[in-house]
Amino acid sequence: MRRLAHLRGEVEGWRELIRQVDDALELTSLDDKALRPDIEDELAAIEEEITRRETRALLSGRYDRGNVFLTIHAGAGGTDSQDWASMLQRMYLRWAEKRGFGTEILDMSEGEEAGIKSVTIAVDGEYAYGYMRAERGVHRLVRLSPFDAAHRRHTSFALVEVLPQVEVDDEVVINMEELRIDTYRSAGAGGQNVQKNETAIRITHLPTGLVVTCQNERSQTQNKANAMRVLRARLLELKHQQQVEELAQIKGDHIKPEWGSQIRSYVLHPYQMVKDHRTGYETGNATTILDGELGGFIEAYLRYSIGQTN
Repeated sequence: MRRLAHLRGEVEGWRELIRQVDDALELTSLDDKALRPDIEDELAAIEEEITRRETRALLSGRYDRGNVFLTIHAGAGGTDSQDWASMLQRMYLRWAEKRGFGTEILDMSEGEEAGIKSVTIAVDGEYAYGYMRAERGVHRLVRLSPFDAAHRRHTSFALVEVLPQVEVDDEVVINMEELRIDTYRSAGAGGQNVQKNETAIRITHLPTGLVVTCQNERSQTQNKANAMRVLRARLLELKHQQQVEELAQIKGDHIKPEWGSQIRSYVLHPYQMVKDHRTGYETGNATTILDGELGGFIEAYLRYSIGQTN
C-alpha cells in the first residue's frame, strides 16, 4: 500500500507538471505583453520542478527512499578530531532540520575534553538514505586549533558511516543465539544525567564481531530495539560491502578504503574552501556548508555516482 501511494503521488506530480506546461503555452499564445511577468513566473516554477524531479530520478536505489542511520567516528588527532566529529554532527542535524527530516540520537560517546568520540543518529524522512549516502567516507578538516596553546594549524579526520534503516529484509537473518547482549549503566555528564539502572545495551554479533551500543533512551527495551535496528543495518551493509569487494577483485580494481582516502576536505585556514575529491565540486563558503547547506555537494555526488555505475 505504501508503494502504491508513492506511485500514485509520482503520477499525479507528472500530471500537474504537464498542466503547468499547458497553462504556460496558453498564456504565451495570447501574445499579450501585460502577461509577460506571469509567463516568466510560470516558467521559473516549471524549471524548479524539473530540477527537483531530475534530482529525484537519481535516487533510484533499493533503499534510497527510506530512512537512514548516520554514525560519526572521530579519527586520529585527539581533542581536535573529537571536536571535528561534533562539528559534523551539528552540520548534519542542521541539514536534516532544513529538509524537515526527523532526527534522534541513539548513542553518543563524549570526548574527555571536548567534542565526541562517536555518535549514531537516526534520520527519518523521504529519500533520507538516498541523499545521505553521498556523505559516506572520511572527512578532513584543516584549521588553526583552538586546543593548541601555540594556535598552530592542525589536520583532523572523522569517519562518516551511512546505513539504510531496514525493518525486515530477506537478505539479513539474525539468529538470536548468535548474539551476546550486555547491559550497563548509561554514561552522562554527571548528576541527574547518569542513569542508576542498567538501561544501556551492548549487542555483539558473534559470527562477525560487530558490536552495537545504544544508551540514549531511559528504557532498556527501547535501547535494545534501537540497537537491533542498527545491527540489522550494519549486517546488511557488511553483506553489500563483501559483494562489492568480490566484484571489484574480479575486475582487478579493488582498492581497500583507508583513513588517508578522504572524500572531502574542509579548509578553514589559511583560506576557506570545501572540496569533494570524488566529484571535484568545491565552494569557498565553508561557514555555510558547516551550517548544513549540503545540497550542491549531494547533487554533484548523485550525478557522479550515476556515471560510475554506467
